[in-house]
Amino acid sequence: MTTTSTAGPAVRVLHAARRPALVLVAHGSRDPGTLAEIHRLTALLRARRPELDVRLAHLGLNAPLLPEVLDGLRGPAVLVPLLLSRGYHVKVDLPALLAGAPQVAGVVTAPLGPDVRLAELLETRLQEAGWGPEGDAVVLASAGSRDPDAAVDTEAQAALLAARLGVPVRVGTVAAGGPSVTEAVARLTAEGHRRIAVASYFTAPGDFARLAAAAAPWIVAAPLGAHPDLAELVLTRYQGAVRAAVVAR
Repeated sequence: MTTTSTAGPAVRVLHAARRPALVLVAHGSRDPGTLAEIHRLTALLRARRPELDVRLAHLGLNAPLLPEVLDGLRGPAVLVPLLLSRGYHVKVDLPALLAGAPQVAGVVTAPLGPDVRLAELLETRLQEAGWGPEGDAVVLASAGSRDPDAAVDTEAQAALLAARLGVPVRVGTVAAGGPSVTEAVARLTAEGHRRIAVASYFTAPGDFARLAAAAAPWIVAAPLGAHPDLAELVLTRYQGAVRAAVVAR
């Protein structure tokens, strides 16, 4: 038996005769607010699809860790990374951990971003924070990554948000790669923009979101969080993997 992964080379083939488990894979955080929000998102998924076996796993810092969750599974599973771009975890780490669980026939889906539905949710969060016609630019605050594919994905999400809002959107990072949020704000200010909002491109609150908020010159939107639209996007990734498995059989 072989499994395919949308994020890496083939390992095993998912059999969809049984409904696969949905394993939501979060990064993990020491911030209790982050963990609480991820649990709320998991509860949303279970409420929307009560017939699914929905399990939460973490890559680090929080229990249960992904290897432990995989040890408790048998048969088909779809791992949906609660990540917003490609990078080491999506391309290397998750496929390797799945390959180390031979009793699980599974796939790793693509990350959640970039996606037009995330642009819609980012706009919703901005509007909740007070975004309106007076807003003339946005900094898309992200964690950042040294992986060039991750940078490409985040820039693509910024372009989707810019097309939706009709204003310039620049990427600013709080951890690695690219200009910082403060630098992105300064560049937009130098271009003549005065009402610059910060859109928090994070799945949950935490240190990164607080760092981004501290650099906001005007309004700052809440992170994506446990929103029904984010839950639906997770389910879309899951359903796409299941459909692909059926076609591949």
